[in-house]
Amino acid sequence: MKIEAVDFFYLAMPEITDEADGSQDALLVRVAGGGEVGWGECEASPLVSIAAFICPMSHGVCRPVGAAVLGQRLESPADIARIAAQVAYDSMDLLQAPHTFSGVEMALWDLLGKKTSEPVWRLLGYERCFAKQAYASQLFGDTPQQTLERARLARAAGFVAVKFGWGPIGRADPKSDREQFLAAREGLGREATLLIDAGQIWRDDVDAAAARLPDLESIQALWLEEPFNAGALSAYAALAKRSPKVKLAAGEAAHNTAMAEHMMLYGGIGFVQIDTGRIGGIGPAKAIADAAAARGITFVNHTFTSHLALSASLQPYAGLEGHRLCEYPFSPKTLALAITANHLTPNPVGEVSAPDKPGLGMDVDLSRLKPYLQAVDISVNGQSLYRTPDLIQ
Repeated sequence: MKIEAVDFFYLAMPEITDEADGSQDALLVRVAGGGEVGWGECEASPLVSIAAFICPMSHGVCRPVGAAVLGQRLESPADIARIAAQVAYDSMDLLQAPHTFSGVEMALWDLLGKKTSEPVWRLLGYERCFAKQAYASQLFGDTPQQTLERARLARAAGFVAVKFGWGPIGRADPKSDREQFLAAREGLGREATLLIDAGQIWRDDVDAAAARLPDLESIQALWLEEPFNAGALSAYAALAKRSPKVKLAAGEAAHNTAMAEHMMLYGGIGFVQIDTGRIGGIGPAKAIADAAAARGITFVNHTFTSHLALSASLQPYAGLEGHRLCEYPFSPKTLALAITANHLTPNPVGEVSAPDKPGLGMDVDLSRLKPYLQAVDISVNGQSLYRTPDLIQ
């Protein structure tokens, strides 16, 4: 079959706030070919990502992503890899290209899975899909009391692992952070797994991050996630040596496999977290999952948005039995929940699995997306390059 059409849908909540919550808007991708439709989701600024697909060519290696996708043959996983390589070369100077193509690539896998009646994880070469332990991923409260209450809600919902991130952490002194950490642990109880995400707040300041390690050790945090920006590999390596108990986690900011591999090789991390909506899609994420397994580093998905993105994030390591943790969006905005009619609900012991259905196994709920659809028209010299398509054809 050939890739006949690629459509983008910019969706947004009525109000966008400055909280670190990526579920406030979304860029949904629909790819059509061979009488089937596949769906994906970009984890990036929607308007910029649309522009990367349709923008006029600047020069030979700054071409629009769409030029390497539309009309291409799609019969096997090798075709997806071939298209990805063409995008990477032809759009190498278009920095948004990996984020834009990530959503397209997800949709290509979904389309191919539907056409072959196979789940994506089986197309990736796995014979079996293993359940993952879902951890409730949420933001710290503005106050320790709010964090305490959020922790209790997560435990009451049946989660035995919970992550708190961003919020006020690192914006004041270590004592203020200690109160947040203690509140999280108190709300969860001692038996639950607690994960902490600093949201790159210390940039490359090793001493500032290290000042929090004694408190993280006392609350038995499994990891400290993203204490520094994605390129601060020497800072990661230095901090990794400061605590034998608290491992470092990072990788969500990688938008190609080289960035993720460098984090594993030089950053001293114990957990590599990959977002299929940023790194270039499911194929590159699978390559990092394989590399992590070979190096004794635990692969973890990264996702904070819809269940479509959650399913895509599970596929790359679905067949790795020993890589058990799964980030699970605990309180996404209503938009994120509306994207699919079906959701990946944790079982009684808090586990989730990639669907055993063709493609990504998720049913996009078009009727519920209408209230969130943004009307966009991008034109140059009076010629329309993009206009919001009809949701329902």
